[in-house]
Amino acid sequence: MKRCPLRIVLFLFVSAADAEEWNRFRGPNGSGVSHDAGFPTEFSKQKNLLWRTTVRPGKSSPVLTWRHIFLTAFEGGKLFTQCFDRQTGKLAWERFVERPRAESANALNHSAAITAVTDGENVYSFFKDYGLISYDPEGNVRWKAPLGPFSNSMGHSSCPIVAGDNVVLVIDQMVDSYIAAFDRRNGEIRWKTPREEMEGWATPLLYQPASTAPLVLTASRGQLGAHRVDNGKRLWSRTGLSPSVVASPILEKDTIFTFGYGYDSVSPFAAQLEKYDKNHDGKLSPDEYGDSPYLIGIGQFVGNRDGIVTQEKWEERQRLSMAPSSLLAIHLEPDPDHLADPPTRSRELWRYEKSFIGVVPSPLFYEGVLYLVKNGGLLTSFDPETGQVAKAGRVAGALGAYSASPVAADGKVYLASEEGKVTVLKASREWEVITINDLGEGCYATPALAGGRVYLRTSEALYGFGTVAPE
Repeated sequence: MKRCPLRIVLFLFVSAADAEEWNRFRGPNGSGVSHDAGFPTEFSKQKNLLWRTTVRPGKSSPVLTWRHIFLTAFEGGKLFTQCFDRQTGKLAWERFVERPRAESANALNHSAAITAVTDGENVYSFFKDYGLISYDPEGNVRWKAPLGPFSNSMGHSSCPIVAGDNVVLVIDQMVDSYIAAFDRRNGEIRWKTPREEMEGWATPLLYQPASTAPLVLTASRGQLGAHRVDNGKRLWSRTGLSPSVVASPILEKDTIFTFGYGYDSVSPFAAQLEKYDKNHDGKLSPDEYGDSPYLIGIGQFVGNRDGIVTQEKWEERQRLSMAPSSLLAIHLEPDPDHLADPPTRSRELWRYEKSFIGVVPSPLFYEGVLYLVKNGGLLTSFDPETGQVAKAGRVAGALGAYSASPVAADGKVYLASEEGKVTVLKASREWEVITINDLGEGCYATPALAGGRVYLRTSEALYGFGTVAPE
């Protein structure tokens, strides 16, 4: 047998180290945590930059295989899937489908805001204006599954996940909510299960109880739910969640951390009339409220669905969101009564009630600390066992809005603001700012961390940052 030259062995070793995958939104099971090391603390267009590649418009986050980076984008009426070389950042290929429709959505919910998922080779892109499409590593279409239109007033935004041989989608909307699994080999629907939840936006998790079948865990309007991966059967539900769940839940061993928001009272309809009621008839028609996604949702899916928004319809929709905002820790444990299949039950550990209105980033659990960031750079760390606040403060120098979720690795937490300031924190209950890297470009996508590199998508480019030795 021939011996490999030392340089080849070293190359293979380095390639394997760099090949850690980040295959879905927020990486391994949505945790936002990489177990690799060697990530840069300081980076910019001049420092620790490995490469920078211009990208088409979009807000989806990068996902990685051992050799590729995948993004989605929207431009010129076309829905793109882009594939980049992970080592060089060069565009390997891009493919598109024509956008067949343009659904109403919140201003933050871009046509390419939903993050794709990969099984390590192939990529699965989901667009709310089209459906699901899969490409192989060379960019060949494997299959297409057109879906929708969807009845979600803010626009659908839950990302797909891979669960065994399935690609799983949660579609919670004003009417006809469901969860479905598509055979990742051919795109055929393997199962589809109706859901009671309405208008959810969180990406699901996988949970593997000891010696039992794997589950898909969902957090949506007022409920935590569990479905079997193999057949979609709803096994159990837990009520008590807030009515609007935008941020995706996270799972640490057998504990789920999730939060959402609600309102204390019905907002007065008079404010809407003052803003939109051009003919002063006391109700709003489509030509008056225009592209307001919330009012479009009421007009199309509340009451008689004639498009007209009256005070009665407004208040009916508002009452659906009346409940406290809260952050919850829920423990999953064996059910001694064996009422579920598999026998698992949920138990609330603690609840932290504060306003989470407008909070998009998902929570982060890292090295025994729970983190949550709000607009204005307000960062709070919690004791995950009790829910007690360890430290709450503003990240001085990065006080803008936040859409990207925090991620962590190598003893550091990374926060990316919408104005493109990436703060690096020393991870601890008494967190400290190490540095703030200002890229000067808008950023809505969650960074990917793998192989000692930070992969970051801004409004203009895809970046690969890594520690670069000075020349």
